[in-house]
Amino acid sequence: MLTSNKEDYLKIIYEEGGFENPVTNKVIAEKLGVAPPSVSEMIVKLDKQGLITYEAYKGSQLTKAGLDACIELIRSHRLWEVFLTSHLGYSLRESHEYAHLLEHISDSLLIDRLNHYLEYPEVCPHGFVIPQKGQGPNKINNNHKKLSQVSPHDIVKIVRVFEDGALLDYLEQSGVEIGKTIEVVHVADYEGPITFNQDNREIVLSYKAATQVFVV
Repeated sequence: MLTSNKEDYLKIIYEEGGFENPVTNKVIAEKLGVAPPSVSEMIVKLDKQGLITYEAYKGSQLTKAGLDACIELIRSHRLWEVFLTSHLGYSLRESHEYAHLLEHISDSLLIDRLNHYLEYPEVCPHGFVIPQKGQGPNKINNNHKKLSQVSPHDIVKIVRVFEDGALLDYLEQSGVEIGKTIEVVHVADYEGPITFNQDNREIVLSYKAATQVFVV
């Protein structure tokens, strides 16, 4: 049986590329904010369940069973985010936090029905692809560049942002909308703020935030 704690571990391994390459215990501990001995203990359990393969000094990699579980979990999470923002009016941060709770208590039938109700959305409110049943892992599009890498007069579309609570609050307070096309007005020197026009409104975004916003 998969507990919510085990699912969180599997998801971190997935998000760190564990469907292709091993992920070290150190990375898992940092991402989850837990002590290394706790990670080692959980890794042993997941390995025994056949959800990962672990190799000393290299790390953990998902098995097919572990990968399938992760994809279903991520599908659930992102569909709930769509529902919470588009139908219940939750903020980007709130939808991410509540979806994290709901993903652990939703069976596949519920998620199938939610997907149908939402008319099979392709991306979550933060710009990440929603995997459909039977699909493999959705790799991050490396053609997306960071907003911090743009130049004045560039016209780009905001397609994805990091799912960090503080960042999501900051973007919403600044009026930034994912999916919008923007025109860059000014890029300040020495990692200064970036100014751009969105719907005829001028927005100034810090450099740090711009490194976590992806455009195409």
